[in-house]
Amino acid sequence: QVQLAESGGGLVQAGGSLRLSCAVSGRIFIHYVMGWFRQAPGKEREFVAGISWSGDSTSFANSVKGRFTISRDTAKNAVTLQMNSLKPEDTAVYWCAARKSPPILGEYDYWGQGTQVTVTS
Repeated sequence: QVQLAESGGGLVQAGGSLRLSCAVSGRIFIHYVMGWFRQAPGKEREFVAGISWSGDSTSFANSVKGRFTISRDTAKNAVTLQMNSLKPEDTAVYWCAARKSPPILGEYDYWGQGTQVTVTS
């Protein structure tokens, strides 16, 4: 069983930065994929970024490329989403998720509780 817990959400002005963290507990497999998703009110949930547990590959939504960075620390069982140059359209609830096997894109098996990110103009 895998449990995920996000932290680091908050309110920032456009152009600012936030760092979201995901603490992972339970049985961890080397081939697990970790990802971040988000959902704004009235909109569909969307994929933001993903990384293989080994860190050998990453994937980003086109809307965040060049602004967001995903990283992992397997020793600490943690995954981080560094968000820079934030825009109001980045406002959403962000979830950390885990997938049992590659590839990065696909259905995820475990989800955290979500953390709110609000970006003001």
